[in-house]
Amino acid sequence: MSHQSDTLHKPCGQTKGQGLRNQSPHPQVMELILHLRQTIEDYITQLETRHLQQDREPEKQGHSQATREQEAILVHLMCQVISLLYSGATSSLELQLPLHSLDIRGDVGGGQLAQSPREPDQLSHQLSDSEAAFTNYDLSNHGIAISALYHSTFRDFMAYQRDKYQEEKNPSGFINLGINENKLCVDLMTERLSRSDMNYIDDDLLQYSDWKGHAFLRKELARFFTHYSKAPAQLDPENVVVLNGCCSLFSVLTMVLFNPGEAILAPTPFYPGFTFASRLYSKVELICVHLDSEVTEAATCHFQLTVGKLEKALLDARLEGKKVKGLVLINPNNPLGDIYSRDTLNEYLEFAKRYNLHVIIDEIYMGTVFDESIPFHSVLSMESLPDPKKTHVIWGTSKGFGISGFRFGALYTTNKDLVSAVGAFGFLHGISGITQHKMCRLLQDREWIDNVYVPTNRSRLQEAHRFITNQLKALGIPFLNRGSGLYVWMNLKKYLDPCTFEEELLLYRRFLDHKLLLSPGKAYMCKEPGWFRLTFSDKPLHLKVAMQLFSRALVEQKQYLVEKQRKDALSE
Repeated sequence: MSHQSDTLHKPCGQTKGQGLRNQSPHPQVMELILHLRQTIEDYITQLETRHLQQDREPEKQGHSQATREQEAILVHLMCQVISLLYSGATSSLELQLPLHSLDIRGDVGGGQLAQSPREPDQLSHQLSDSEAAFTNYDLSNHGIAISALYHSTFRDFMAYQRDKYQEEKNPSGFINLGINENKLCVDLMTERLSRSDMNYIDDDLLQYSDWKGHAFLRKELARFFTHYSKAPAQLDPENVVVLNGCCSLFSVLTMVLFNPGEAILAPTPFYPGFTFASRLYSKVELICVHLDSEVTEAATCHFQLTVGKLEKALLDARLEGKKVKGLVLINPNNPLGDIYSRDTLNEYLEFAKRYNLHVIIDEIYMGTVFDESIPFHSVLSMESLPDPKKTHVIWGTSKGFGISGFRFGALYTTNKDLVSAVGAFGFLHGISGITQHKMCRLLQDREWIDNVYVPTNRSRLQEAHRFITNQLKALGIPFLNRGSGLYVWMNLKKYLDPCTFEEELLLYRRFLDHKLLLSPGKAYMCKEPGWFRLTFSDKPLHLKVAMQLFSRALVEQKQYLVEKQRKDALSE
């Protein structure tokens, strides 16, 4: 994607928001194009699955290769067509919505990020960029799919990087309440990382380390987990592996635990960064366990995960011939903010043991619980696990400590074979020795963590959450109030007419017109349109300006709905 300037332009004579609705064929055309694009993605996934099955049958391999070459050309041509159609349909819009949303945490997720407008002098160059994404015949089928996924995902993040809001330097830039970063304690972290004990270098730090991570860091992590996860006994440093982020760990885990074509249960709404990570190396399928917003006798809270729903999803998948071999859980949950109780966690783990499933539990949001009345229970705090050799915990410093740029993630598992297999990927996904030293010193400073950072971080999270939720209440917008995480999961269904994912996309674009980035529910595989995630862990000034933009966009959306209803009534 190309950017010809530091700011985004509007087509001549167009005022904010006009590009969204004044192009009469736009909603219908966009709906068809989005449907076509999703169909093509599903087709590519089906091809990959079929090829994996053919690769395991030697007698079919010769025929398979010729078929692949023809299919690669077909996919390439379809992708070109959809790129051209999509570019043309959105050429008069300020921004367009990409196919995927990633919380950049290794991290990619939450917020959909903006693309540049399609002005006449930019269009041909941008089309050539789109074409280039699909015309590289040197790539394998999987390479073509990953390249397309990359272009549809990260180009928008780069657009945001080039046009960030700054109070004095760039007041018209984007405010990003979609990407999930904790920016509330940058001052504290900057001061701590600037102290003299951080500035240490020796020979060992400048050489290759154990691929699992330096022994001194793994030892400190075992102590850290023992203390803050409230483990019943001292944890073993030999069960720790360090890589550059939780998404790297998840991607590696899917590859070394599961065979290509096998599946993992993923309760949705679900962090989309793991969806991306699961397709990079392993081509493992994520089976959505769709949760409902409605409260019933069986589900006593919104989007409640039960063993019954897990079991139904697993059995339905098996009836379709899929091999379900794992379950992934995020606790506290992203994007819902749910904190699983100890009993509930045990039920999930017992279910997994019953069906011989590996369980990957992401506890990266452990340090974001700001409601002290809600206890957090780490899996590592349990006296005994139903199947310890198949229970694997990942954690990182991006969320609780707000240092996503460190690119740090840690795995704890008692499965020694898994430690060796994941540790081997330190050869590709390791962290520099100097960064490992700084991380070790940070985790060792319990006095600073307990007496300075944790209480300040909790207080600022509470204040930011209070501000955002008061704003939402004033606007009459329902939301989940969970007491953890850096975000609020809110219901904007009343601003959709009809309540469809196409209308959700257009509302998302309405926010983009106002230079505000949020995360639409579709990106989290939410089965109900109208839900959005809003990240509140930002500076007070940014939140204030963002909510002004948010309110203006909703006022504009209301006006549009009134006018639409009037026209519909007249047409009847």
